[in-house]
Amino acid sequence: MELAYIPSPSRGVIHLGPIPLRGYAFCIIIGVFVAVWLGNRRWVARGGRAGTVADIAVWAVPFGLIGGRLYHVITDYELYFSEGRDWVDAFKIWEGGLGIWGAIALGAVGAWIGCRRRGIPLPAYADAVAPGIALAQALGRWGNWFNQELYGRRTDVPWALEITSSTDGRVPGLYHPTFLYESLWCIGVALLVIWADRRFKMGHGRAFALYVAAYCAGRFWVEYMRVDDAHHILGLRLNNWTALLVFLLAVIYIVVSAKKRPGREAVVEPGAADDDSGAASADKKAESDAATTEDEKTSEADDEAKPESEAEPESDAADDEAKSESEAAKAPRDEAESARKG
Repeated sequence: MELAYIPSPSRGVIHLGPIPLRGYAFCIIIGVFVAVWLGNRRWVARGGRAGTVADIAVWAVPFGLIGGRLYHVITDYELYFSEGRDWVDAFKIWEGGLGIWGAIALGAVGAWIGCRRRGIPLPAYADAVAPGIALAQALGRWGNWFNQELYGRRTDVPWALEITSSTDGRVPGLYHPTFLYESLWCIGVALLVIWADRRFKMGHGRAFALYVAAYCAGRFWVEYMRVDDAHHILGLRLNNWTALLVFLLAVIYIVVSAKKRPGREAVVEPGAADDDSGAASADKKAESDAATTEDEKTSEADDEAKPESEAEPESDAADDEAKSESEAAKAPRDEAESARKG
């Protein structure tokens, strides 16, 4: 009797009336939100506008989902187009089956369209969202747990995954939880990219290339442990070859890019710096106006609080004026008196 293992969910969907709530979909949606949130923070820190990452994600995410599904359907076409299969199932993305290679490739096309519309360099955007994509993958892999899919060889380790479903050729038992291995690896990749970007000021797409290379390294050994059906070339699964090829391309890009374009972009989003300067000027003007108003209030209060002694000169002036009027009135009388005596 096994003392410890990771149980699989008894079902991967809950119905809220006529609406199905699928664990696989929730994992993907949460992953997208995390990627956009972290990407936005990194983009703003690089000098971009808040909200730009989300605006471009509107293009990148749908393209990525379509690309991921296309890669899966093309590489596992027999699941949908062989005898006894229903080709309509190829559109049922909620049942699982997204290839990360197609998702990144076509998602990059969507991101390029969004960046082009805003005049933003795609490599800078890719660097900002790279760790977020890794975290999104880490969360998305738990969708495979809900669907009881993508597990490894049989094992008796304490963290073994219990498979209870017998549909689609599954054999109930305890297996290596490769979904968990890949999820943990993706978290490590995200932390690696964040650290390397801060340490080496990576730019011009090199942070994204580091994410790709690091992910491929982990995907290679995780893929090697899986036992689900897959196409093999020279004894290796197709995804092993894909991971190896993409890894080499990513490393080559890092080396060549570092020589041709060292450092990172000075400006990642045109006009963002001007917006910040304008906001700073407005803040300074508001502070200046507030200071002027305060000085005026203080001056008025000082005037009201002047001692009575300071008002004496005005009193003296009034006395002098009254004296002059008295002398002016006395002069005609003196003249009349002199005329009478003469």
